[in-house]
Amino acid sequence: MKIAFLSTFFPFRGGIAQFNALLYRALEKNNSVKAFTFKRQYPNFLFPGETQMVQENDQVDEIPSERVLDSISPASWWNAARKINQFEPDLILTKYWMTFFGPSLGYILKKMRPKTIRISILDNVIPHEKRFFDGFANRLFLSNNDGFIVMSDAVLSDLLSLKPHAKYVRLNHPVYNHFGKSVDQKWAQEKLGLNPELKTLLFFGFIRDYKGLDLLIEAMNHLDETYQLIIAGEVYGSFDTYQKSIDTNKNKARIHCFQKYISDEEVPLFYSASDVCLLPYKSATQSGITSIAHHFNLPIIATDVGGLKETIHHRKTGLIVEKPEAEAIAAGIQQFFNVEDRASMTEEIIREKEANSWENFAKKTMEFATELRDLKHS
Repeated sequence: MKIAFLSTFFPFRGGIAQFNALLYRALEKNNSVKAFTFKRQYPNFLFPGETQMVQENDQVDEIPSERVLDSISPASWWNAARKINQFEPDLILTKYWMTFFGPSLGYILKKMRPKTIRISILDNVIPHEKRFFDGFANRLFLSNNDGFIVMSDAVLSDLLSLKPHAKYVRLNHPVYNHFGKSVDQKWAQEKLGLNPELKTLLFFGFIRDYKGLDLLIEAMNHLDETYQLIIAGEVYGSFDTYQKSIDTNKNKARIHCFQKYISDEEVPLFYSASDVCLLPYKSATQSGITSIAHHFNLPIIATDVGGLKETIHHRKTGLIVEKPEAEAIAAGIQQFFNVEDRASMTEEIIREKEANSWENFAKKTMEFATELRDLKHS
């Protein structure tokens, strides 16, 4: 099948680009795939991070892509649709994670040839941070797809609340497998300036309000001096509020901050140094951090919000904390270290991740596309 894959690819960086690159490689084994990406993804004033682009020392899969879409230039939307149609794809695959992209992607999908099947992989439908244009953007985007891939029940529920008769397939998020192997824990801790005698907690990824880092920092006030926390990731916005909380924390000497974009080659260092990964989210649908942690066989403690507990199975691959509250998170951390069989959790993670390969995800995507094609042409 000829597939046009329109989304974030090299030279852009970040989790969306990583996901797309891995799926592209799995799809191209049995299909003809052409990647189309952005000329401009976000205007700089809307992007709170350091940079959207791959940097000189980043080790990335340089997927060959054609840069056709400027998210805020309608003239480019028409041109992008024209270039994709020239490729004559049987399937156009997109990824949707912010309503900001609803108008541009929705327009392009509307302009596709009648024979082209349109499928979107949905990370989010109803966003964590609400904006006035969400309803309009979602209607425009959702109405111009033939089918959807969802990776959590929470996203599925949101989809069906807006499009009750949507055709969809529910697949698990594949395990990220491009970060290489774990390294020795004590060596990793030494490299990061950590105390190897302490229990090591990891908060990893972009720092945004809904991810609950403030709750985790406050949870450290409820733990004794045998714990240390790694905070590793680029800040979206200001870190000032978090820093004030750290400065007044009784365990402030054991809270280690790495406020930067963590490159792929650095990722094994942080996960290898840690005993458990924390997702203290206030709201969520799913999280790509789960997939990275599972790659390194690292259990997860997460709050019971959104679809997190669909991939973090309570007392099997981690712990689910009932509420996004500091005291509850601290209690979950104490339970993990004092009560749970952490070795059995690691074994269960290894068993589960074998089924969540990129090849399997690609295979089920193509089966769904074939099903939609047969329905459309019947």
